[in-house]
Amino acid sequence: MTSRRLSVLLKHLPRDSAVARELHGEAAEWSVSDYLLATAVDQLAESNWMFATVNQDEDSERLDYPTPVPRPGVEPDPETPAAEPEAPGPSPTRLATFFG
Repeated sequence: MTSRRLSVLLKHLPRDSAVARELHGEAAEWSVSDYLLATAVDQLAESNWMFATVNQDEDSERLDYPTPVPRPGVEPDPETPAAEPEAPGPSPTRLATFFG
């Protein structure tokens, strides 16, 4: 079998094949739909966090920022705490004013 035929066969193997898992690791098991669903879950968690932050007592402790759904091949950054947003967000008062 020529290398060209072999490369065509390997290219069209199913995503969950042993070769794909060896080449791509855990990411081979995730489809585009899986990534989109994980993003939707993260966005919903952030939305709930914002809503709870705006509607909590002013004297209450600040709520922990939600932890995103782990994705294959993406290692969490040990220097960035998981409980804090990546960028500083608006204050609860400013969010309350915006959502009025």
